[in-house]
Amino acid sequence: MFPVKGRQLKNMAFPILILKIAEWIIYKLILATKVRNNHGFFRTLKSSQNCQFLSSFPSVTKCGLNGRQSQTIVCDVHRTLLKSPTFFPFFMLIAFEGGSIFRAFFLLLSCPFLLILDYEFKLRVMIFITFCGLKFKDMESVGRAVLPKFYLENINLHVYEVLASAGVKMVFTSLPRVMVEGFLKDYLSVDSVKGTELHSFGQYYTGLISNSGLVVKHRALKEFFGEMKPDIGIGSSTLHDNLFISLCKESYVVNKDEMIKAMPREKYPKPLVFHDGRLAFLPTPSATLAMFMWLPLGIFLAIFRLIIGIFFPYKYAILLGSATGAHLRVSGTCPPRSESGKGVLYVCTHRTLLDPVFLSTAIEKPLTAVTYSLSKMSEFLSPIRTVRLTRDRKQDGETMQKLLSEGDLVVCPEGTTCREPYLLRFSSLFAELADEIVPVAMNTNVTMFYGTTASGLKCLDPIFFLMNPRPCYNIQILEKVPKELTVAGGKSSHEVANYIQRQLGDALGFECTSLTRRDKYLMLAGNEGLVQDCKKNTSKCSRSTR
Repeated sequence: MFPVKGRQLKNMAFPILILKIAEWIIYKLILATKVRNNHGFFRTLKSSQNCQFLSSFPSVTKCGLNGRQSQTIVCDVHRTLLKSPTFFPFFMLIAFEGGSIFRAFFLLLSCPFLLILDYEFKLRVMIFITFCGLKFKDMESVGRAVLPKFYLENINLHVYEVLASAGVKMVFTSLPRVMVEGFLKDYLSVDSVKGTELHSFGQYYTGLISNSGLVVKHRALKEFFGEMKPDIGIGSSTLHDNLFISLCKESYVVNKDEMIKAMPREKYPKPLVFHDGRLAFLPTPSATLAMFMWLPLGIFLAIFRLIIGIFFPYKYAILLGSATGAHLRVSGTCPPRSESGKGVLYVCTHRTLLDPVFLSTAIEKPLTAVTYSLSKMSEFLSPIRTVRLTRDRKQDGETMQKLLSEGDLVVCPEGTTCREPYLLRFSSLFAELADEIVPVAMNTNVTMFYGTTASGLKCLDPIFFLMNPRPCYNIQILEKVPKELTVAGGKSSHEVANYIQRQLGDALGFECTSLTRRDKYLMLAGNEGLVQDCKKNTSKCSRSTR
């Protein structure tokens, strides 16, 4: 044997590391080949193990709900409370909405490597890619304004009903606590959340797990309860979850082969009125890959559709827009110009910044739109005239009176957009200015990107809406408000505003609220973040003068 000098050993370190990694990959491939060749045997063994666990603990659908108010329940989020089989989409939401498109792309590229990793290593890799260098405030924003919508849409109804019936609710999970704690406490009234803690430096996450490591649920439960046993435990049919729930007095499992019911909107513990973020779909690996493949064509289509709307006559714009996949559905007819010579005031529900543009295209006549806040880019690209208001009631009233004397006017009295099937409070200013009022119920449908934002770049809102493969605008032009129901007929401006809000709500099947633009931004900015129960409460339609 020849002695190896220090420098030679140092030079050999990197090749040895490469050989070790190659050896590990080859081992995994051989193991996968053996499993595939012995598929029948392993499937039988796995099936028998699952049957043993399933026979030990009944399904969560068998759990009674009565008399649970004084009992304690423990459960997990992954594969239990949420019906999604993987937590990858929720890491992707944080990477895309809280990080950047590059972080999201890097997380997507890791998918093939995640397939060959075990659960713990896979979770550590996703945590590192998602959180490395992420700011605290960005995670808080996503956790408050983005994740609750997707969590609510993925809740297992059976598990939620059992959880809601218990007096004390606790969640033990290996997932990072910051990903789930806000939602669990604010929306599901969970008392305590024990999750994996992340390491941080200053106001940034490092992407590493704290010294305590990943939470092992059955150990964490023992440490918390000691010799006592929780009353109810719910988990999946895996070995680790069976160890976890076996420490409870009553144990129930969520079986993979069971039909899992999603929670309908009317059963949400609190109404979801406001949420933020650009993605309109749950970003599973396949859906995220489709989005990235679509992006180049989507950007081109958005620019082309903008050019069509700005430079082409109405009929050609509608025809060419439909050819690119953009749909405009119109019902109702445009009323004739009033005998007084003043313009007609169109009162619209507010879904995106493009509402007045699509209405102008639908009725094939130029309109003037008043706005409270609009980016310079949106004003420059707008194919119709836009006029800024100042939020000074007297001055804005004079401006709108002048514009009505020049022609037809469009106003969105909600003052801000809302994505969900709710109508915000209508400002009563418009009712004081015109007797010729035409309500217009507008709604949109998108499949990939939302065309509104509360915290992002508002100048890109029209671009994101037009980037959708098949963006759709539904416009219902309702009958003109009878004169006896206007201010000229003796009604107060608040009564007129309330009447039109309810009329538009009925046309769209939306619920009326007393929430305002200020409420929206306070909630999405993180003050309270929750909406008071406004469902089917007529008193919520009362308003105060702005």
